[in-house]
Amino acid sequence: MFKYVSFKHLFDFSFSFVILMLIFPFTLLVLTVLLIDLNESPFFIQKRPGFKGKVFSLYKFKTMKTMFDNKGKLLSDNNRLTFVGRIFRTLSIDELPQLLNILKGEMSFIGPRPLLLEYLPLYSDEQMKRHNVIPGISGYAQVNGRNLISWKEKFKLDLYYVENQSFFLDFKILVLTLKNVLTASGINSNINLTMEKFNGEN
Repeated sequence: MFKYVSFKHLFDFSFSFVILMLIFPFTLLVLTVLLIDLNESPFFIQKRPGFKGKVFSLYKFKTMKTMFDNKGKLLSDNNRLTFVGRIFRTLSIDELPQLLNILKGEMSFIGPRPLLLEYLPLYSDEQMKRHNVIPGISGYAQVNGRNLISWKEKFKLDLYYVENQSFFLDFKILVLTLKNVLTASGINSNINLTMEKFNGEN
């Protein structure tokens, strides 16, 4: 396992660097489109817990405008998501800046998705084990339902990955991730644009 994890770190760094170089012109195009579409910063930056719970800044392309109602409350995702943003989310283009997180060693291509910082105090000891590996852009839960499965199922799949991490499992997840991106599978839950918040229940 130790040898594979070392290889995985090296692969993550090397492959993310190569991809960032190759997609640089495309990234500039995306940034230009978002600047015009949003008329504000095209980057979404949020603190997330990573390996062993260490906090890092996760990078994404912003797909929603910052809009408030007359009481100063942030409008719903449905009202803020732009047409361009919806396309970028469907194609997972909004995830591209996380290649920088991989380059910095904060994330991997494959691993449990880093969740919100506010969830940390709500985890059981068992659920906390999802932080025993480096978080990823895609994970076992993402290719088995993503936002369409319950939190109980999501944690079960994350913990299965933590206990069974291997080259073959990572390769399987990578293939299924590419399939899901091409078919836009599991992007939205049947209730919200994003997964409903975790409330601490098992």
